[in-house]
Amino acid sequence: MQTMADPPRQSLPSTRRSMTHKFAIAGHEGYLTIGLFDNGNPGEVFIKMSKEGSTLSGLIQGFCRAFSLALQHGLSPADAVERFRGMRFEPMGPTSNPQIPEASSILDYVARYIDLHFVQTSD
Repeated sequence: MQTMADPPRQSLPSTRRSMTHKFAIAGHEGYLTIGLFDNGNPGEVFIKMSKEGSTLSGLIQGFCRAFSLALQHGLSPADAVERFRGMRFEPMGPTSNPQIPEASSILDYVARYIDLHFVQTSD
């Protein structure tokens, strides 16, 4: 139920642009897909980890749903980066991305990737 204080949800178009990025953190491979609003801002996030069915994969899927809803309700990419950057949990360590050589978690990696591609370029 939406109240007067809730910001309205901005839905993505039925057909949307997206970008998919293959990554690895400490040998754990995954794919990050970011669905884009018409203005080029991220509106949804999906992460597919190589070990499907694991607890980590399930928690990441839950995070992606909540994160996507937050973006659709007005969370800016800059605010998302501020909240998720630096979170620490396994897997952590070296990555396959030379622009992000180390990550302290998958969420840290996603935040730093969004920072590189959607926050720093909008300045």
